Amino acid sequence: MASMPGSLAFDEYGRPFIIIRDQQNQKRLTGNDAIKSHILAARSIASTLKTSLGPKGLDKMMISSDGDVTVTNDGATILKMMDVDHEIAKLMVQLSQSQDDEIGDGTTGVVVLAGALLEQAEQLIDKGIHPIRIADGFELAAQCAAKHLETISDSFPVDKNDLEPLIQTAMTTLGSKIINKCHRQMAEIAVNAVMAVADMEKRDVNFELIKVEGKVGGRLEDTMLVRGVVIDKDFSHPQMPKVLRDVKLAILTCPFEPPKPKTKHKLDVTSVEDYKALRKYEQDKFSEMVQQVKDAGATLAICQWGFDDEANHLLLQRELPAIRWVGGTEIELIAIATGGRIVPRFEELSPDKLGYAGLVRELQFGTTKDRMLVIEECKNSRAVTIFIRGGNKMIIEEAKRSIHDAVCVVRNLVQDNRVVYGGGASEISCAIAVSKEADKISSLEQYAFRAFSDALENIPIALAENSGLSPIHTLTEIKARHIKEKNPALGIDCMLKGTNVSHNLKDI
Repeated sequence: MASMPGSLAFDEYGRPFIIIRDQQNQKRLTGNDAIKSHILAARSIASTLKTSLGPKGLDKMMISSDGDVTVTNDGATILKMMDVDHEIAKLMVQLSQSQDDEIGDGTTGVVVLAGALLEQAEQLIDKGIHPIRIADGFELAAQCAAKHLETISDSFPVDKNDLEPLIQTAMTTLGSKIINKCHRQMAEIAVNAVMAVADMEKRDVNFELIKVEGKVGGRLEDTMLVRGVVIDKDFSHPQMPKVLRDVKLAILTCPFEPPKPKTKHKLDVTSVEDYKALRKYEQDKFSEMVQQVKDAGATLAICQWGFDDEANHLLLQRELPAIRWVGGTEIELIAIATGGRIVPRFEELSPDKLGYAGLVRELQFGTTKDRMLVIEECKNSRAVTIFIRGGNKMIIEEAKRSIHDAVCVVRNLVQDNRVVYGGGASEISCAIAVSKEADKISSLEQYAFRAFSDALENIPIALAENSGLSPIHTLTEIKARHIKEKNPALGIDCMLKGTNVSHNLKDI
């Protein structure tokens, strides 16, 4: 039996099988066509994000498969929620994700810049330059731009006693966010949160100690920084006291219930006496458990699991306030903050495993029945919670993302206190420096150098477009002033303040 080329093969028993059906009719993209198809995918992602850049950028509305609506201008969030199939477009999503993990801000800017570089690369491929030479040229140009950034950067003093410079920098991050109506307040909260947990000797910030909690209701202006832990729970019984002072906490991951016999056999209760004996055993066990917690010296029990009404009533009678159904991550944070140990069995409870908090109080919100608990004045005062209020869930979620960006920027300043100016100022300055360097290169890489310089200009052009200015006209005017005045702080005047000095602009 004659086999068709590339479609039939035979196993060791001579039975024919098909490797790839209709192989001869399949179309494959190879060479430059494949590269161009990849570039197109990445550019389409970048062009989607381009309109979200800067303080006048547009927010994107995304609707998930189950109908949830998210409105945001945070690049990482937009890309994470986009349903992306193309593998190169997925790389762009990962690019913004890694920017978010490493730096925490500027997620839109990196994607727009990557899209601009690929756009320039396409033109170079059309000129017949090999992709490896283009990549090498981009690499060299990036090094040149980074070197230039060193020369134009300014240092900001990071001093716990003078937070004003940090607050100013945090404000530039929030300039393009939805929460810029309480601009300064949010910047102060972000700075104070980071300063509370920062280790100035190691120049490091432990993000695990900063928790961001939100509750619908109130106004954005009601957002506050709690020096402790806020949990979205209330005391298990409504008659328990609402304020506790000098609290010793027992942090339990075992439920208040009698142990179940580990047997596969069924237990039949055949008489009333048996049932009463079983019930008495349960009551005794409950009593014993509560007594063990009391004996350890605890004045508040925090339980990861629930307990039934009988146990709850017993806790009230014995005057042991309790909180039930506290999640795993919250339990860990409470343990860190109060210096307590998480106890998995009642038998293991001892006074040295208890946590300490100066104040545990219940927050009530207006006329709603909502309640939350605040654990303050803890042993480890470095654990803080940013408690966000807002009119609806969507605003609170966006405020959380904005606060995350601001907190990350302050963290970066603690680690390295240098800044470059935003509003496209540093990009324009780098573009001019890279373009000058290109004139000194005699090899083929000079084309990639110039292309890199043009790509950098895409950021200020996008900012000008989003601000309703004439992009090319604005850019050429500022470039001329950069060269003439030798001032690397001139950027796009997005907020129409009548000045091009971009101290007050979003640092991209």
